[in-house]
Order: sequence, then C-alpha cells, then structure tokens
Amino acid sequence: MSLNIKPLADRVLVEPMAAETKTASGIIIPDNAKEKPQKGTVVAVGNGKKDEPLTVKVGDVVLYGKYGGTELKLEGKDYLMMRESDILAIV
Repeated sequence: MSLNIKPLADRVLVEPMAAETKTASGIIIPDNAKEKPQKGTVVAVGNGKKDEPLTVKVGDVVLYGKYGGTELKLEGKDYLMMRESDILAIV
C-alpha cells in the first residue's frame, strides 16, 4: 500500500482497526452503538523533531486515546492523523 501522504514532524498516520460487531456472548452490536476503535496500525510517520526522534514505525500496532487524532478519508479509507504523544502504547 502506498499512500501519497507524508506526515510532518512528530505526526503519525494510523489506520484504525474495525469496530467490534459482536460481543463475546454473541450479541450483535448495531452501528449506532459501536464504540470508536482505540487500536490501529501505523501506515506513515513523520521525520520527528530535532531533539525527539519518533519511537513508532510503519507497521506498528498502537493504542491511542478515544478522542485522539484528526479523522481523514484518503482513497476511500478512514485514517487518523495524530501526534506521537497521543499514542499510548505499541502492542
């Protein structure tokens, strides 16, 4: 996959994982009740700041805050652009 987008400085482009459609017990969750995913895959990274190189790299699966990042739609897919500091952990 090659996107024509290059995040700047300490920004990271994340592709969110799909929201859960069913509970563990098998109950189907309707679209209006689904929670926003808080896990995704890094698809592009910036160059980092002068004194702060980036820790994450393309392909990392990360956890981020529920309301972190800015939603983008590129080539028909949803993405989140966020600062590396919005990322809570690498899984």
